[in-house]
Amino acid sequence: MVTLRITHKTVYRYHQPVDLGPHRLMLRPRESRDLRLISCQVQITPDATVTWANDVFGNAVATASFPFQTDNLLIDSLTTLELHTPAWPVFDVAASAISYPFRYSNDDWIDLGALTTPQYPDYSGRLRDWSRAFIGGNPTDTLSLLKDLCAGVSGWISYQSRDDEGTQSPIETLDRGWGSCRDFAVLFIEAARTLGFGARIVSGYLYNPDRTALGSFDAGSTHAWAEIYVPGAGWITFDPTNRSVGGYNLIPVAVGRDIRQVMPVSGSFIGMTNAFQGLSVAVTVTA
Repeated sequence: MVTLRITHKTVYRYHQPVDLGPHRLMLRPRESRDLRLISCQVQITPDATVTWANDVFGNAVATASFPFQTDNLLIDSLTTLELHTPAWPVFDVAASAISYPFRYSNDDWIDLGALTTPQYPDYSGRLRDWSRAFIGGNPTDTLSLLKDLCAGVSGWISYQSRDDEGTQSPIETLDRGWGSCRDFAVLFIEAARTLGFGARIVSGYLYNPDRTALGSFDAGSTHAWAEIYVPGAGWITFDPTNRSVGGYNLIPVAVGRDIRQVMPVSGSFIGMTNAFQGLSVAVTVTA
């Protein structure tokens, strides 16, 4: 077990006062058997009316509404939690799913729904063919296949941090041969979906005390990874950026079908076209 302190500060600056639309904040980690939340505080300047709700995935979502114009916006989150995730987890996969291909139960298939459906077009079948190349036989070991696919993403793609908005499509990532952690995660998820797996995107924080993990230039940062549903074991964490399985150094905040659904901060403003001056984000994750 490790007790962690997470600070996440987001600052927007404008050349002149603007009207801020509602801002959607996903900053509260997901509590679970492996994660106990001790405290989570979000401070916003200027003052805002904040309401909390849970979305369709059970994520905690805060909506901040602003009554007055402003030339700056500060969103400051401070979280303390206990992380109990083992470094070397053992997955109790159901006998029916030990070998791939396998069939989800009717209930699982219905409930997974769109999480089994690729979200990006693959008209030529390139991603499908790329994914199938990792299948070692018929049948093959399910966990070995998923581990090979996870390692294959980072073997094929070079990591490169990107500050610009948006995520590359899986085909763009394959063509370019580089991407950020969110591009790695999306490629892995879409590849798994072409193989018939239920998969979802996860956003949160990376705890990186020895500064050896990709996706962080300091002891911690925001990060994106994936979870695959395997009967018996449930949702298994895969971080293709670092070729890792299990989330011993990952703090999940939000899960979703598409990466657009798990952005930490999103919102809008009304003002002159040149009103936006800049954005800065600072994250620390420390024991």
